[in-house]
Amino acid sequence: MSTKSVSNVQSATPSVRATDPFSAMRQEMSDWLTNAWGHNNQQAFAPALDVVEGDNSFELRMDIPGMQSKDLDVQVHGNTVTISGVRHEAKEEKGKTFHRVERSTGKFSRTITLPCSITEKEVAAEYTNGVLSVVLPKSDEARPKKISIKG
Repeated sequence: MSTKSVSNVQSATPSVRATDPFSAMRQEMSDWLTNAWGHNNQQAFAPALDVVEGDNSFELRMDIPGMQSKDLDVQVHGNTVTISGVRHEAKEEKGKTFHRVERSTGKFSRTITLPCSITEKEVAAEYTNGVLSVVLPKSDEARPKKISIKG
């Protein structure tokens, strides 16, 4: 019985891909749907969102570069937060030819339901360097309480 050694075989696939393998397919489907239904290029998009919980509050962070704070809206009702806005399409520039347009434009709306109630009057929002940060303080009933132990 002979023994064969197994050597490491390196893949012919480059270690870094220039694009996601499905991005071209998604773009083609999006273009097809846009053309088929007669919509303009103002398509809805969903910005990335992080929800972070601390002892006394939640913080929502949303990446939305290239927007202005006047184009954003934050609404709080009970334990539900809705962030919406619109990113306007870049105007056509005379004398320039666009070979690729991938940046998403249009309206978006994200609604998050938090696991406990918050103090609506203390909610604060700030938009800096393309990141919207919304701090949502927990209600007194939802905050942890230190219980003293006798003895």
